[in-house]
Formats: sequence, C-alpha cells, structure tokens
Amino acid sequence: MDGKQLNISLKRKIDVGLWNPIKQRAKGTTASAKEINQYLNRVYSELFQCHQDLRLANERITPQTVKSKYLAEDETYYTVRDIIEYHNTQMFDKLRGNTSRLYLTSQKYILLFIKKEYKQPDIELSKLDYAFILRFESFLRKHKPNHYQPHIGNNAVMKHIQRLRRMVTLAYQMEWIDRDPFIRFKQRLTKTNRGYLTAEELKRLEAATMPSKRLRSVRDMFLFSCYTGLAYCDLMELKDDHLITGRDGQPWIVTKRKKNENPVKIPLLPKPLALIEMYRVTIESVVNETLFPSISNQKMNSYLKEVAILVEISKNLTFHMARHTFATTIALSNGMPIETISKLLGHSKLTTTQIYAKVIEEKVSQDMNMLRAKLG
Repeated sequence: MDGKQLNISLKRKIDVGLWNPIKQRAKGTTASAKEINQYLNRVYSELFQCHQDLRLANERITPQTVKSKYLAEDETYYTVRDIIEYHNTQMFDKLRGNTSRLYLTSQKYILLFIKKEYKQPDIELSKLDYAFILRFESFLRKHKPNHYQPHIGNNAVMKHIQRLRRMVTLAYQMEWIDRDPFIRFKQRLTKTNRGYLTAEELKRLEAATMPSKRLRSVRDMFLFSCYTGLAYCDLMELKDDHLITGRDGQPWIVTKRKKNENPVKIPLLPKPLALIEMYRVTIESVVNETLFPSISNQKMNSYLKEVAILVEISKNLTFHMARHTFATTIALSNGMPIETISKLLGHSKLTTTQIYAKVIEEKVSQDMNMLRAKLG
C-alpha cells in the first residue's frame, strides 16, 4: 500500500519446488496443495474484509492497521476477573450497607465454578452464554457451603446469579462484550414465610438457662433485637453515643440503619435496657467501645441453632428472625400501628413493613372479638 510492504507469517511451509512464485500459490492438485491454497484464499478474503472494514469505519488504512485488525491486535479481550476487579474498584463505594460483602461471596462462587467446571482460573466474558448461566445455577444448587446451611437455598442461588448479571450488564454497557448472555434467563424466586417466635416461644427462650457464656450472650443479643427490632449489623455498631434521653425523659436509641442510612429512633423497653446495662461493662464491650460484644453474623446464626435445640424451638432460628418477632409478636400483636412499626424498623416504604409484620391468628381473633363487642 502506497509503496509500503509488511510481512505476515502464516505458520505454514512448503517445498520450494512445489511453489508457484507468480501465482503465489502451491503447484499441483494434490490434497496437500489444495489444503494450502484453500487456506491462502481464506486468508486473502479475511485481509480484504479487514481493509473494507477500515474503509467503512473511515479509519486510516496502512499495512500495519490491516495487519493489526487481521491479528486482532486492536481488540481487548476482557475476562470475568476483569469485570470483578472493575466492579469492586468502581462500584463498592456506591453500594449500601453490607452489599459489598455479599458481592464478594458471589464472586468467590463464580471463580470457584470457573475453576471446577472449566479447569482454568479465568474465562473471557465473550464466552459467557445461556449454557454458562445454567451450569452456574446447577453448580450453586449442588454446592455445600462451609457454614451452618447444608446447601444454598433457591432464593440465595438467584441472588448470586443476580449479582453476576449486574456485573455482566455493566460489561455490556461499557461495550466489553457485544451481547447480553442473560437475555433469555428468567429469575425464579420462591415466596418465603418470614419466621418469627410466638409469645410462648419467646417466653421460653427468656427463661432458659444457657450452659455457657457463649450461648448466653448470643441468646441475650437475640432477645435485645426481639424488643428493639434492630438488625444484626446495627446492633454490632451500637455505642454509648447512640443512647439519649428522649423528650419523654426515657432512654432511647438513636442511630441510622447501615443498610439504607434511614434514621432509627427506638424508645427502650425495660428488658432491652437491662441487657445494655449488663453487657456494656463486659471486657469485650469496653475494649471495642460498643454496647455489646462483637461476634460475626455467621457464628451468631450458628450458635443460635444450638440455642434453638436447647430451648426446643423447631424453627430455623436466625438473628434476622428477631426483627420479625419484634414486628409481629411484640409490636403488631400488642396493638401498635403499622406506621409506627415502620418508623421503628427504619423502613423507607410501608409495603416493606407489611412483609415483616404478619397479622397472626391470635391478633385477628382479638380484633374480631372487639368488633363483636362493639356490634353488640
């Protein structure tokens, strides 16, 4: 081009005597000659197409630009690890609360899946397709996590896939890939009944004698949440600064939810106030400058399984169940308006509170008896 030449090695060789230097093709009609000539014709067509693509894109055409396009030197191949690294670097500051930790867990499963299924540490994003997603879903359902759960539940599986989808969508929007592999994938969530403790179960839990300090402190922190509605992450960060005297002259907790930064103001009942006074003076709390000793969410839920066995509670006892218990057994069942419950839980929407606060049969019966009495 323009008097300039550039060589490209095609990684093929042929005896000089079998080469036609004028036609630039192999001589004869042998299978070997035909194979080489077909290959050269294909290369020529591809080079011509590269030339045409550059012309249509109004880009500069030189032997080097044609060669670069032919050898794909102008293309960058992004991988799953690339989008994970980019996502964590650019997006973690924008994520609320504990979401970043959940992404790290999902990313761990994604890379473990690639290592086991594809026998390699990484894979190009362009190779992700519908089959990849289905195989990843199957992998998650069969995988046995290293914690208290025997397997990953359906909704948790869908959440892991949802996080993968968000990262892949980010790559698609940045034009790292030219198609969305999730376009045919349908998320299937299972409706769950949010468990809570009944008044009888709560009373039994309070009265039980714990055989160790470890289980006693876990039980007490669970009870504190039952009477305040605080989530695990908010409880772990409670400090003296969060305790104030309200306008009514009573002690209140004033803080913000880590999940959504919504303000939370909770008047303290006698039982949770007594637990604060008990634990704020322990060595762990003093060292950490918190109102309660620190414990990981994983260990908390693992120890609660032991507590449930001791108290003969057959339900899947998790710390988040305390929040449901506050909404139903403590607040709603005792006549507290759902609008007030929503404020205490730090919800942005009332519809969110309605999911937590189920109207239990006992409350329905009480309300109906009141209506029956009024109607004579």
